[in-house]
Amino acid sequence: MGKVAVIFPGQGAQYVGMGQEIFQNLEESKKVFLNADQALKYPLSEICFNGPEEELKKTEITQPALLTVCTALWEALSQRGIKPDATAGLSLGEYSSLVASGVLDFEEAVKLVEKRGKFMQEAVPLGKGTMAAIIGLSEEQVKQICQQVDGIAEPANFNCPGQIVIGGEVEAIEEACQLATEMGAKKAVVLAVSAPFHTSMLQPAKIQLAQELQNEIVKEAEIPIVSSVTGEYITNIAEIPDLLADQVCKTVEWEKSMRTLLNDGFDTFIEIGPGKTLKGFMRRIDRSAKVLNVYDLETLNTAVETLEAM
Repeated sequence: MGKVAVIFPGQGAQYVGMGQEIFQNLEESKKVFLNADQALKYPLSEICFNGPEEELKKTEITQPALLTVCTALWEALSQRGIKPDATAGLSLGEYSSLVASGVLDFEEAVKLVEKRGKFMQEAVPLGKGTMAAIIGLSEEQVKQICQQVDGIAEPANFNCPGQIVIGGEVEAIEEACQLATEMGAKKAVVLAVSAPFHTSMLQPAKIQLAQELQNEIVKEAEIPIVSSVTGEYITNIAEIPDLLADQVCKTVEWEKSMRTLLNDGFDTFIEIGPGKTLKGFMRRIDRSAKVLNVYDLETLNTAVETLEAM
């Protein structure tokens, strides 16, 4: 039998109603939501289940909401005896990964990501920065385009072959999309995001987050973790605060993270949380890898049965 990794999605996967079924049916999951409400001092669970969507879309709410849903699903999986051999998370998903591995305490992490969302949102005035997805060009071509434009344009996410996200100043990103189309990109579209995440423009957020992280207690990992900043295993727990601070203004190395696991003999991945984005990325990284999705009661039971039968 190969190795199993749990992977967690980032911002953008959220939707109104997420987590409600497991809250109503599973005591261990319900407890996670109630702990989040208590830690944040407002009814986050209500916003997850009933919206309004506008509220759930606010970065400082989206981030703790996703962490809570992912952790509630993880708790349910873990209580059913599922023990993965490694974990990784895309951007915000890294916090779910650190909670799952026992490095961060959930109540502390949920307060931390609320601040992270706030810092990221405030780092760049609205309308000054944006992001775009470039489909069908190589990493080298995208890096070349970013260097050619006037203003700030930087690779933000290397998600999978042929799918790269860039971020920076609005005019620079629009110019980069134009150049990408001329270079033969299948698609170059500006995304509906409120800030240029994972670029140098978020330096103010990095500084604020680094201060918050100084107070965090990081414990030894119970499950090996792959960092989306380096794309490699985290070998020294003491590096985690720096990696998390860097993460807001450094490129997300998701493809590299997945290749690190694949090269280490991992062949089964459990995507825990809303959406199937990471499954889509894995199809383009390595079609032979098995990806199970866990986002509600039915998929949770199916994943457990599949893993037990392996």
